Amino acid sequence: METKITELNHHTDPATKQMLQNLVERKLKFDHAKKAHLYFLWTGVFSAFFYMYYIYSALIKPYSYSVSTILSYFLSNSLHLFFLLAIVVLLGGAKVLFDRKQKTEKEYHALRGEIIDRSKDLWKEDAWRNRHHVFKMMKSEYDINLYHESK
Repeated sequence: METKITELNHHTDPATKQMLQNLVERKLKFDHAKKAHLYFLWTGVFSAFFYMYYIYSALIKPYSYSVSTILSYFLSNSLHLFFLLAIVVLLGGAKVLFDRKQKTEKEYHALRGEIIDRSKDLWKEDAWRNRHHVFKMMKSEYDINLYHESK
């Protein structure tokens, strides 16, 4: 369990601490999925741009008089097809990672919304007046907003 969460002794009970820990883990999982998606996406986009520039300068510009010459030169070198396949794999991986990012974001916001909705049950009596300490710590340490439910 995160040290900042375990230090909330008098503000929360163990069940609430476990919910906050699960929320932090889902936030980290969402952030990781978001970074991986962006990495694959931008790598694929830049690779596609440079590949198209290479195809234009090495094939289309010098052999623009004949489409059949362009195609035969393109198909004669297996590296052209290999790089085309690599770019397709990168962009396909970006799509798969986008779906995974969407799923982890949905799980994260569902748990965050549940904590916000159940905050009256989680912090009772004296702890209700001091819950802003927990909310402030979660916002400053983990960038998790528990003040209101909108993203």
